Amino acid sequence: MYLKSIEINGFKSFANKIVFEFPQGITGIVGPNGSGKSNIGDAVRWVLGEQSARQLRGSKMEDVIFSGTQSRRPMGFAYVAITFENANRIIPLDYEEVTVARRVYRSGESEYLINGSSCRRRDIVELFYDTGIGKEGYSIIGQGQVEKILSGKIEDSRELFDEAAGIAKYKKNRTVTEKSLEQERQNLERVTDILAELEKQVGPLEKQSAKAKEYLKLRDEEKDIDIHLFLYDYERLKKEQEENERQYKIVSGDLEDTRKIYEKIKEKNGKLQDQTQAVTESLETKESEKEELRRKKETKDNEILLLSHKVESNTLLITHYEELEKQSDEKKRHKNSGNRGIKKRNCSKKTGNQ
Repeated sequence: MYLKSIEINGFKSFANKIVFEFPQGITGIVGPNGSGKSNIGDAVRWVLGEQSARQLRGSKMEDVIFSGTQSRRPMGFAYVAITFENANRIIPLDYEEVTVARRVYRSGESEYLINGSSCRRRDIVELFYDTGIGKEGYSIIGQGQVEKILSGKIEDSRELFDEAAGIAKYKKNRTVTEKSLEQERQNLERVTDILAELEKQVGPLEKQSAKAKEYLKLRDEEKDIDIHLFLYDYERLKKEQEENERQYKIVSGDLEDTRKIYEKIKEKNGKLQDQTQAVTESLETKESEKEELRRKKETKDNEILLLSHKVESNTLLITHYEELEKQSDEKKRHKNSGNRGIKKRNCSKKTGNQ
C-alpha cells in the first residue's frame, strides 16, 4: 500500500484545484519556505479526521478555507481527497484503490466520503487503525513534533507509540468495550433497583391484579351484553329499514302520480296563462281606446262649452241690437210724426195768405 495522489481545492493557500501524483519512486516534496509544503501535511491530517484547529495551525476550523487575497475572492469551501493503492488489502476494503475525501463549508457544514459514498468521521478513523496513516499515526509528523515527542511526557506521545506497535486499534476497542461494560453495569444496577422496588410492590400488585381480573371478567360480560344489544338493534333497524323501503315505494308511487297531475295542471295553467295574457292585452287595448275616446270627449265637451259661451254672447248681442233697433224705430216714428204736424201748419199758413 502506498499513497498515489492528493487532490486539494480551496484548502489554506491552495486556491486552485491541484493534484499531486505520487508514482512509485517519489519519496518527498521539496520547495522553498512559504511554498505550502506544511499545508500539504495539514491537508492529509485534516482529511483523516483531525478536529483540532490548533493542530492545523489555525484558531477555528473555517481557517482552513482559502481566505482570499487582494486579487482573488475567498472561497466558500475546502476540499481534500487522498487516494491509496490497496492491492494488498492493508486497508480493509475490497477495492484496488481507496479514496478518502473531506469537504467543509463556511457555514460549518462538513461531510466525509469514502470512494464517493458519504460516511462518518468515525468510519474513516477506524479504517486506518494499525496502518500508521491515521491522524495520530507515525506517518504524519508535523513541524516541531519530533522534538515534542522526544522531550515531552510519555503520555503525550503514547498514541504514536501505540500506533507504531499496532495496538492502537485494540486499545480503542478496549476503551469502547470498557465504556459499554460500564454502561451495562449501570444498567444492571438500575435493573436491580427496579426489581427491588417491584418486589415491594408485589403485594399491592396482587390486589390490583385481582381487581384487574375482576375488571376483565366484567368487561367481557359487558362486551357480550353490548354484542347482544347490537344484534337486537341491528334486527330492529333492519325491520324498520324494510318498513321504510315499503313506505318509500308507496310514497314514490304517489309522488309519480302527483307529478303527472302536476304536469297536467302545469300544462293547463300554461294555456290559462296564455289566455289571460291575450285577455290582458285585449283589455289593455280597450283601455287605450277608452282613454282615447275620453280624451276626444273632453275635447268635444270643451268645444261645446266654448260654443255655448259664443252662443250666449251672440244672443246677448242680438238682444242688444234688437233693443237698439227698437229705439231707432221709435225715434224714426217720433220724427215722422213731427214732420207731419209741421207740414200741416205750413199748409194752413199758405191757405190764409192766399
